[in-house]
Amino acid sequence: MTAATETTVKTVRFLPPGAVALRAPAAPVKTQCSTCHLRELCLPAGMSEVDLTRLDQLSFTRRKIKAGETLYREGDKFTYIYAVRSGTLKSSLMLSDGREQVSGFHIAGELVGLDGVAQGRHASAAMALEDSEVCAISYAALTELAVSTSGMQHIVSRMMSREILREHSLMMLLGSMHAEERLAAFLLNLSQRYAARGYSDREFHLRMSRAEIGSYLGMKLETVSRAFSAFQQQGMLEVDKRHIRITDLEELKRRFDVRVH
Repeated sequence: MTAATETTVKTVRFLPPGAVALRAPAAPVKTQCSTCHLRELCLPAGMSEVDLTRLDQLSFTRRKIKAGETLYREGDKFTYIYAVRSGTLKSSLMLSDGREQVSGFHIAGELVGLDGVAQGRHASAAMALEDSEVCAISYAALTELAVSTSGMQHIVSRMMSREILREHSLMMLLGSMHAEERLAAFLLNLSQRYAARGYSDREFHLRMSRAEIGSYLGMKLETVSRAFSAFQQQGMLEVDKRHIRITDLEELKRRFDVRVH
């Protein structure tokens, strides 16, 4: 998918149509990780009750993002990591020729924004694919807490490791699989992620376009469409625009025993 190139002149920023940059949050809304329904998937997963109590002392800010709005942009100062409470976000970066390269899709219980840790600025942009809500977690406050909390040190290390694993999985996906394997890996991964959140692992609605899927998987739009059609003809999928029903999950897993994190 082609996106308009972002231009910056002094303090003036021109935004692509439909994209609205969010400002710093107003008054913080107290959100406790210990009572969140996503605690087993998100930041506090695996934490002891003592460490979780300390985490609850941090003030997290909730942000609502409309579909098409941008949470942060490539080059923006890194201040927060974000836990997705609801909805779907995509992360992407602009190539030198102005094309958008999608680097990830994020659903409830997942973290975004860790790309800013290394340089202090975000290396990619994050945009909502549907109306979404996130928790903004101050990275400075989180690392300060980690200094005195061994459990939090482990959590922060695990977050970094998860990001590295995701990058390695994507490299494997793009470098060693043919088109149908890539799409199967993508669908099976989504199926597993939705199942972990209590949703159907066989029927779901894709919030991303086929062009965005193609960008993420390193495939042309026409190739993505042909792969979907092939799966339908083989009796493994039913596709109605963006609505997917996996009619033979076992066969899809048997034929394409591949995963991407």
